[in-house]
Amino acid sequence: MAIYLTKESKVLVQGMTGGEGMKHTRRMLAAGTDVVGGVNPRKAGHSVDFDDRAVPVFGSVREGIEATGADVSVVFVPPAFAKAAVVEAADAGIGLAVVITEGIPVHDSVAFTTYARAKGTRIVGPNCPGLITPGQSNAGIIPADITKPGRIGLVSKSGTLTYQLMYELRDIGFSTCVGIGGDPVVGTTHIDCLAAFQDDPDTELIVLIGEIGGDAEERAAAYVRDHVTKPVIGYIAGFTAPEGKTMGHAGAIVSGSSGTAQAKKEALEAAGVQVGGTPTETARLVLARLEAERDVTHS
Repeated sequence: MAIYLTKESKVLVQGMTGGEGMKHTRRMLAAGTDVVGGVNPRKAGHSVDFDDRAVPVFGSVREGIEATGADVSVVFVPPAFAKAAVVEAADAGIGLAVVITEGIPVHDSVAFTTYARAKGTRIVGPNCPGLITPGQSNAGIIPADITKPGRIGLVSKSGTLTYQLMYELRDIGFSTCVGIGGDPVVGTTHIDCLAAFQDDPDTELIVLIGEIGGDAEERAAAYVRDHVTKPVIGYIAGFTAPEGKTMGHAGAIVSGSSGTAQAKKEALEAAGVQVGGTPTETARLVLARLEAERDVTHS
């Protein structure tokens, strides 16, 4: 099992013929993703050769869906065109749009996430690494060769920390890893993923990675307290970040007492979430908790 993305997912790549789109389409195909087409109105009717596979290019998302039955789109388009790309995908009825593009104006993100939600399209991102169900499908830029299938679910604001925890826990493996993005407005939240992992019978434990800025982690903590029965292990990036300075992500800014790493850590711990002081310590907490859970099961 998995959340949002499986081996049955059929993927279109909006912006496939650009430099980033080409590079990561090749990596997605190598990971076993069923990439069924690209979208570029100027190159409709052509195809692109990726090693041993020719991927057709369609003039629109709707054409791609009609020809292939695609249900996922990965968006590799410049920031100025991202809103139009997502609106086009939502209008065409795509089920999941993974928006990799960074630097999208916040008002555009507000507009297209709201629009997509009304159309029934789930957005992952923007400014995210995408998501991967190891051994099944990879939609985005997450390295596919650093872990294996397993029973840990991972939701993270940070791409780099997503990769690190995947690698640290590679011997255990993951059901699905979702990089939700670090912008102030994102389409899929920690809470959305927590709910999905809670309902996924093959996810045994959930890892939640947050960072300074906003109150998403505090809200996630409240959700864990009230709705999640599976063990959750957390990590918060940014304990040494100076107040008032944006750190890496557009949403990672501390203002006064709001959005600090310490406040987030305390909220999560109050909800019963163990929080690691470093990514490596977080991985150790995961291993210890899995061992404890299995000891209880076998006793």
